[in-house]
Amino acid sequence: MTENDLNIEEFEGKIGYTFKNKKLLTEALSHSSYANESKRSKNSNERLEFLGDSVLSIVISEHLFKHFKHLPEGDLTKIRASLVCEKALFEFSKQIDLGSYILLGKGEENTGGRNRPSIVSDAFEAVIAAVFLDGGMESAKEYVLGFIPRDLDKNSAANLHDYKTILQEIIQRNPEESVEYVLRSESGPDHDRVFVIEVCLNNNVIGHGEGHSKKQAEQQAAKEALELMGCKV
Repeated sequence: MTENDLNIEEFEGKIGYTFKNKKLLTEALSHSSYANESKRSKNSNERLEFLGDSVLSIVISEHLFKHFKHLPEGDLTKIRASLVCEKALFEFSKQIDLGSYILLGKGEENTGGRNRPSIVSDAFEAVIAAVFLDGGMESAKEYVLGFIPRDLDKNSAANLHDYKTILQEIIQRNPEESVEYVLRSESGPDHDRVFVIEVCLNNNVIGHGEGHSKKQAEQQAAKEALELMGCKV
């Protein structure tokens, strides 16, 4: 699919927001593979994804802070993590059939990129940023909160297993200790990359993980670290 095939108005109808600057939305839907293959100078959605990640976190944090006044910081952190992780964003994206509107290069198109969680969830964050830049924080907030489950409670995090947050909470009990995620290798073709990441505690490796996205590999590394520490996960 190319920009000429992209039905902007149809997608705007699905997300319930009409853009003043249509180019912002096109950029949000442009994967790096499409931008790289385009003969004309095109921007991928990577920068918008970076901004959208922050806007998403702010909107979710404020919502939880206002609506769960009885919960401590630890529970709020777990719920937020469950709502901003790749798995959650991929599920939200299905509500608007986002994968069908992403502009992909031929390689990604032919290898199932439209259904790849890492690609779709990144595009979801990029769309959030596009709404934010086009309509401001209130528009972004209205858009994001439309995906939040009405029956949300402190047990929601249990189904999504954010191992990084659990590990971080344990490490924070000892202020002198620090945890770091280090990319050790990446291999495979662009449409099927494999990342290997190690999690280090005070420069000592305590777990490693593999995944088709860095986020996925980090979660697996944290999971292994927790298991080695004797934590039930």
